[in-house]
Amino acid sequence: MQHTNEQYDAAVAAGRDIFIKKTKDYGTSWRVLRTISVVDQIFIKALRIRTIQELKSQKVGDDIKSEFKGILNYAVIGLIQLQLNKPVVEDLPADAAAVLFDEQVQFAKRIMSDKNHDYGEAWREMSQESFADLILVKLLRIKQILANDGKTLISEGIDANYVDIINYAVFALILIEEGRH
Repeated sequence: MQHTNEQYDAAVAAGRDIFIKKTKDYGTSWRVLRTISVVDQIFIKALRIRTIQELKSQKVGDDIKSEFKGILNYAVIGLIQLQLNKPVVEDLPADAAAVLFDEQVQFAKRIMSDKNHDYGEAWREMSQESFADLILVKLLRIKQILANDGKTLISEGIDANYVDIINYAVFALILIEEGRH
C-alpha cells in the first residue's frame, strides 16, 4: 500500500502542476461552471480516451495520459464547486484554489485507501479501457442525479461519483506510468 500511496501522490502532483499553471494563466475561470458543465468537460475527455483506445490512433496532440490528468483536474474542480455551493462569475485567489485542490485530493485519497483495504487493490488487474468506461458510467450517474433534482433514493450522491472519477483517473495514470496501456 505504501507504494500505492507514493504512486498516487506522484500522479496527483502531475495533475496539480497543470492545475496551478492553468490557474496562473486563466485565473479560476472554472468557477463559472455549473455541475453539468463540469460533467460535460469530463465526458468529452473520457469519450476521447475511449475513441483513441478503439481506433488505436489519434489526430490531436494530447495523449491518453494527458486526458486522464484533465479528468482528474475537472473532477477536483467539480468537488470544489460542490463545496463552494454556487458557481459564480468571480475569481478565486490562486493560493486558495490550490488549498481547495489539495483538500479534495486528500479526501479522495482517504477513500481510495479505505477501498484498497477492502478490495485488495483489485484495480491493479483492471484495464485502462475499464477506467475510461467506469468514468463514463459515473458521469451518466451524475447526469441522472441532476435530472432527479440532485436527489437519490438509495445511491451515493454527486460528490461520491466525483471521488470515484478522481481515483479511476489516478489508477489509470499509475498503470500508464508502469507501462501498462
